[in-house]
Amino acid sequence: MDLFRVLGAGARFDKKRFRDDVEVFHAPRSNDATLEKSKLEDNVVADLDFFGTSDAKDPVKTDNAEEDGGPKSKRRKLDVQTESTPEEEYAPFKNEEEVNIYRKQNRIRIYGTDVPHPLKTFAELSDRFKLRKYLRKNLDEAGYNEPTPIQKQAVPIMLHAREIMACAPTGSGKTLAYLLPILQDLKGPAKEGFRALFICPTRELAQQIHRELKKLCQSKPFKICVLTKTNVSNDNVAASLQNFDILISTPLRLVHGLQHESIKLSSVRHLVLDEADKLLELGFLEQVDEIMASCTNDNLQKALFSATIPSGVEALAKSFMKDPVRVVIGAKNAATETINQKLLYVGQEEGKLIAIRQLIQQGLRPPVLIFVQSIERAKELFHELVYDGINVDVIHSERTKAQRDAIIQSFRLGRTWVLIATELMARGIDFKGVNLVINYDFPQSVQSYIHRIGRTGRAGRKGEAITYFTREDGTYLKSVVNVMRESGCEVPEWMEKIKGPSKKEKKILRKKPVEREGVATVSKFDVKRVEKKRMMIEASKRRKATQEGANSGESK
Repeated sequence: MDLFRVLGAGARFDKKRFRDDVEVFHAPRSNDATLEKSKLEDNVVADLDFFGTSDAKDPVKTDNAEEDGGPKSKRRKLDVQTESTPEEEYAPFKNEEEVNIYRKQNRIRIYGTDVPHPLKTFAELSDRFKLRKYLRKNLDEAGYNEPTPIQKQAVPIMLHAREIMACAPTGSGKTLAYLLPILQDLKGPAKEGFRALFICPTRELAQQIHRELKKLCQSKPFKICVLTKTNVSNDNVAASLQNFDILISTPLRLVHGLQHESIKLSSVRHLVLDEADKLLELGFLEQVDEIMASCTNDNLQKALFSATIPSGVEALAKSFMKDPVRVVIGAKNAATETINQKLLYVGQEEGKLIAIRQLIQQGLRPPVLIFVQSIERAKELFHELVYDGINVDVIHSERTKAQRDAIIQSFRLGRTWVLIATELMARGIDFKGVNLVINYDFPQSVQSYIHRIGRTGRAGRKGEAITYFTREDGTYLKSVVNVMRESGCEVPEWMEKIKGPSKKEKKILRKKPVEREGVATVSKFDVKRVEKKRMMIEASKRRKATQEGANSGESK
């Protein structure tokens, strides 16, 4: 500033000559003139007011201020609160062509008749469906600013009381897509018994749905029950369950409650199968069938959500659904584009462990999830990595409820850097910020692969997935290559030319995984060879000792 004073010391501003311009930036001297502003001032200040803070720009605000006689800061604060933001303006689609263009832009594909138009913003729900105030408030507080493609189309379909079969990538917001319309329909708590039922394949996913529900139910005292071993077997607790509004459960627990008549589902109006393709497989199909038979409400609305819905599951679902609308986001049975997918050839089994240790030496960015095909292999890999100087843990179905909860919490908080898991953790679990997923063992199906790698790259974040493969996995390689290509990942030319597995081979792999050697740096072949050599050396020593003993006896 001193420099500017020196440079400008000889310059003078003639206020008389530019009197009209000076008056714009100074208040008039007379008291009566304070209530009026010149046209010149209005025009110039409006041009200079880049941030829209001047009252002169808006004649309505000026008039209100004069009537109230309050200070400018208070007037401005009141104006900001009452003014509607651009987000809240609802502009409906002009015609079907515009709707189709919008769906194409959001990669939304629909199959069905008379499908409701998609949403553009959450604010639109207030105009179109009279969204309850507490839901809008909770959406804002939870940070849900803009709907994802699946939410844009699934929410209006369910609000129109239509049944839906939705297929969307992992981490795309499917849970909110079905929770929001169901809470809107339930209105509030009522002592009618369970009115909404959410079925999922794992207890961890049930707890995750419960957490999302609690966010959306703030200030509304809905009674939510996550079915556990305790509240099913305890008669006193089971009797009070009929006062609950919402039930979240795995199939086996719920069937157990139905068989003991401690739970009744006659009031259920909304039934959601989360991870529907898993629930409609042979392992769960009988249990799900029994649950559906118990839902006797004439107005039952069914919804199926998953990241992968094979054609067989689709055909089965249509047999018990009423005129469902099928929604597909992006490519069917494809991973999200935010995941950088890689295939790594490791030769034999021992090459996998070498590859992981090389990653650790290069600098691993936790948190990392490693998937294996069995509990035994999870334990073996844990014993190999636990001494490598990284915070590693293992989770599988043999661990107790308390252990699994503690492990998941530790992983969420960053205390555990690397978590080794079986298929138990592959579906639906939302871990924020997982940087890397490693498929230590090649997945048994395309669906398994998509759900595994879907633990990273969630909600628009970037992630990485590495899949190890050996000679034994070569037959099934093409299935994963197809998913990578559909997701926009680069695939080597030679991989695209390889032959895919037959239907029979795929079926065999789904039922029984590839037999593999134990998790160790040294292969079984090498172990046997070393053991054979050791035995030969010991036998040679014994023969030598015997010969020496015989020679010494002869000399005596």
